[in-house]
Amino acid sequence: MDKRPVPTHVGIIMDGNGRWAKAHNVPRVMGHNAGMQAMKKIVIASSELGIKYLTVYAFSTENWKRSTEEVNGIFKLIVKYVNSELEELDKNNVHINIFGEYDMLPKASVDAINRMVGRLDANDGLVFNIALNYGGRDEILKSVRSLVSECVREGRDPSDLTEDDISRYLYSGSAHFDVPDPDLIIRTSGEERMSNFLTWQAAYSELMFTDTLWPDFTPEEYAEMIDAYANRDRRFGGRKSE
Repeated sequence: MDKRPVPTHVGIIMDGNGRWAKAHNVPRVMGHNAGMQAMKKIVIASSELGIKYLTVYAFSTENWKRSTEEVNGIFKLIVKYVNSELEELDKNNVHINIFGEYDMLPKASVDAINRMVGRLDANDGLVFNIALNYGGRDEILKSVRSLVSECVREGRDPSDLTEDDISRYLYSGSAHFDVPDPDLIIRTSGEERMSNFLTWQAAYSELMFTDTLWPDFTPEEYAEMIDAYANRDRRFGGRKSE
């Protein structure tokens, strides 16, 4: 493998499970199951590519608007994923964090997640962040509330607050998991919007979109995107060097 730069942190909006199911004339939950299989492959590929952090958008705060049947099916898949993949994740030294208030999920899902997170807590390989019952604006609001409480408690002057203070209380921040901002965010299925994903953290992320539906997204296409990232000129608001 060559030494071309790879992103430290990749975020993925896994979109297209429902359309995949419709195209294959199967129930939507079968599309989510196929998406879970794709996710397993991308987790492995991330480790092989040398990516240190992977964050996937698994269930947003807005997804509760979907049918009860589909939502319950997604939650059952969480339990299935833990039961089928926990040993393999541990074997591959994967560490898992959860971004979002997953304690609002059904008890079976919460118990499975807690078992997974606890089992993998000491691992120091790929850090796999799962955004679950997550919304970017909600995350920022919670961070601000925590920061306000800190100011009241410690007598801090709000005029002295910095962006780092807000970042500290995000799920990715040092008050929680200390995950760097994403270098690259990928969205599948042809849609080209962020959909409330890592709203604060994505300020300077490179964005890539593909028409491929998530269940059909392969490690090969993923590797091609990582190669394309290496050719991006990231200036973070500055000018290109002459």
